[in-house]
Amino acid sequence: MLKKIAFLNIIFLILISTNVFSQNVLLYGKITDTLGNPQNMVQINVAKTQNITLSDNEGYYELTIPSNKISRIDYSFTGYKTYSIRINPQPSEKRVERNIVILSSDHLITEIHIIGKNTNLGTEKINIKHLTVLPDISGNSVEGLVKTMMGVSSNSELSSQYNVRGGNFDENLIYINDIQIYRPFLVRSGQQEGLSFINPNLVSDINFSAGGFDSKYGDKMSSVLDISYKKPKEFAASISGSFLGGTAHIEGLSKNKKFSHISGIRYKQSQYFLNTLEVEGDYKPVFADFQTFLTYKVTPKLDIEFLGNVAQNKYIFTPKFSEQSFGTFQEAYGLSIYYDGIEEDKYNSYFGAFSTKYRPNTNLILKLTTSTFHTQEQETFDIHGAYSLNQLNNDLGSDDLGDSTLNLGVGQFLQHARNYLDATIVNISHNGYWKKDNNYLVWGARYQQEFINDKISEWEMVDSAGYSINRDFNYPLEVVVLDRAVLASNSMQTQRFSAFLQNTFTTNNEKFKLTGGIRASYWDYNNDLLISPRFSVQYFPDWIADIQFRFASGIYYQSPFYREIRDFDGSLVADSKAQRSIHFVLGGYYNFQIWSRPFQFSAEVYYKKLDDLIPYELDNVRISYYANQRANGYAMGFDSKIFGEFVPGVDSWISLSIMQTKEDVVGDYYYQYYKDTLQIFTPYQATDSVLVKPGFIPRPSDQLISVGMFFQDYVPGNKNFKASLGFFFGTPIPYGPPQTQRWRATHRSFPVYMRADLGFSLLLKGEEKKFNSTFMNSFKTVWLSFEAFNILGVKNTINYSWIRVVPNSTNPSPFSYSQVAVANHLTGRLINLKLTLNF
Repeated sequence: MLKKIAFLNIIFLILISTNVFSQNVLLYGKITDTLGNPQNMVQINVAKTQNITLSDNEGYYELTIPSNKISRIDYSFTGYKTYSIRINPQPSEKRVERNIVILSSDHLITEIHIIGKNTNLGTEKINIKHLTVLPDISGNSVEGLVKTMMGVSSNSELSSQYNVRGGNFDENLIYINDIQIYRPFLVRSGQQEGLSFINPNLVSDINFSAGGFDSKYGDKMSSVLDISYKKPKEFAASISGSFLGGTAHIEGLSKNKKFSHISGIRYKQSQYFLNTLEVEGDYKPVFADFQTFLTYKVTPKLDIEFLGNVAQNKYIFTPKFSEQSFGTFQEAYGLSIYYDGIEEDKYNSYFGAFSTKYRPNTNLILKLTTSTFHTQEQETFDIHGAYSLNQLNNDLGSDDLGDSTLNLGVGQFLQHARNYLDATIVNISHNGYWKKDNNYLVWGARYQQEFINDKISEWEMVDSAGYSINRDFNYPLEVVVLDRAVLASNSMQTQRFSAFLQNTFTTNNEKFKLTGGIRASYWDYNNDLLISPRFSVQYFPDWIADIQFRFASGIYYQSPFYREIRDFDGSLVADSKAQRSIHFVLGGYYNFQIWSRPFQFSAEVYYKKLDDLIPYELDNVRISYYANQRANGYAMGFDSKIFGEFVPGVDSWISLSIMQTKEDVVGDYYYQYYKDTLQIFTPYQATDSVLVKPGFIPRPSDQLISVGMFFQDYVPGNKNFKASLGFFFGTPIPYGPPQTQRWRATHRSFPVYMRADLGFSLLLKGEEKKFNSTFMNSFKTVWLSFEAFNILGVKNTINYSWIRVVPNSTNPSPFSYSQVAVANHLTGRLINLKLTLNF
């Protein structure tokens, strides 16, 4: 298969190389707004000709123009002033560079620093400058910024994963240079996750959509994160080191300006902050990766690109002891656990993508991409724990306050796993871009093969007071059984086909922008053919107030991937069909001024009709699906964001989201009855029991309110000393015992998630500042940063351990044991120092 793909690339190069040579001069450059943000889809036109091109996602453009002749070049973009230059290149010149800053059509740059109009409403463009100042403990600053966007929520600072408008992690799309990115399958917790694929040092452009996105994006139900990597125009490098690890990168452009390269290496050592967790032990996590993006301009019309990544993540943990207090003042409890054993996990992944981009004329771009993703994952552990659950003294006047007054039960557990997964995903895709007058046509097709081998050997035994306890009430306590056991071996090879066609039309008066498209996909594993129409309307009225509107709707199918079709017992559900979400999004966007500084208020209301859902449970960051069940549901809410210069010259924002999402699992039920004064819920019918159908229940991501904030400031009169604050808040989400009936996971005593991270940055050396030291002068800039994580000291909960004990009783029964939910908390207060050297 790989040979066939390589052969197709060679044929593609041969076919297009016959027409790519030209005697004209290549005009190229980068287009930005007044904030330095790259501007895509800017039209560049040789006046009085049909010689037209568009800037790409990174703001770069290229246009062939005649030599030895004065040409007027017009740069135009909806909502901005048309900018024109005159140029007379000489025949000896092969390439001419012109970088352009476009201004708003409503203001001059000498009047006010403004926020330009966004003609891609519903897509948030994130300024990459913020990546270096956001305090983020995980090392994944791109995702850290995404978590502050409207519609996004997260309940773990250790993970790069996030929820969008009621969806789960698996419903989010991530693209880098038009290539879909995948994440590891077996990760259970944030401390195991390591580094995400995205290397912030290589990023040039970030776009994020929380819903109602275009047909050009793939088959997921919730969101799109679209990343572009840099194409360097000059040499640059950086080195950064802190208590949490280090990074380094280098970039440059060859003398003939045909070859560009950018590469980065990262190392993350999380032992420092993992020692703040409640489980004491020996943490030995090591996460490292290397990434490179290479481009070569064969001719003015033909580019070749390569994106490669190697990631080696290893997590070794030897737990020793944990002690927790929980409950209320009136009912205070303590849990002590003594451990022995070890856990060793490995997640190694390899990725390579080869692209050719051909411009046969100024209106057309053709792109062919092949990529391969390979992951080798292992999850092995043998952990034994002996625990004691006690009632604590709550008498404020007692000298023994907080000491144990009554032992409620003792027990032990043994957890074992030997899980191995090997997966390879290979695909080849074609994309085309065509611009003519008021139309912008985009199309694409992709063929993908998936090879997955998965071996699962996992079990758990829980024992208390001499009895092995199983979750199934049908077992009498006298029968010794494993609490949970999964033994399976799965191997699958599947093929997927997908294609889309999309057009954007802008009216002559530039008041309306209409985008419509259709997407089709097919998976041979379940023979599911899916058709997804999508459209959006953007309106730019000529009002005194600068207000814009957008309405978007469409069908978003999510064809199952391997995780969705694997049930709790490890078996695969072959006839699992695609989940479906129908989006309705209405948004308004208002640009205004306060204190003679720019601001923007954005608000969107949405409703998502959800069908054929696969119910799931969430434990830390692991999603486990009820692959044999189906549900129908909905998600609806209101998102808002205010963005602007609260402090002159620097951006800050705050996002507020209000959301509800529920599902009705098809065919679920339970029986309810009373035993003495105890209310019993069971899936089995008993005497005097009443049949109950739960109906709509909260989805695991149902979070009523979430807030994300990013705020920047600096010392008055000294912008070289900066401060930044990241703040996150979320109301409780549902939870319940693991691997039981879905309706049980609806408890709401989960506490709120609240976290504030504060960072200070001091510029020790600027570009203009010179020292007597030759060593210091070799750096362009030197920054020293101090970061304080979780400055409020909040003990946020990530999940619960369910402790089962049998009280002392001479007549035990199936209902004489209890389950106690004990919270597992995230990281505590922590400080970090970071030094960054830029060359």
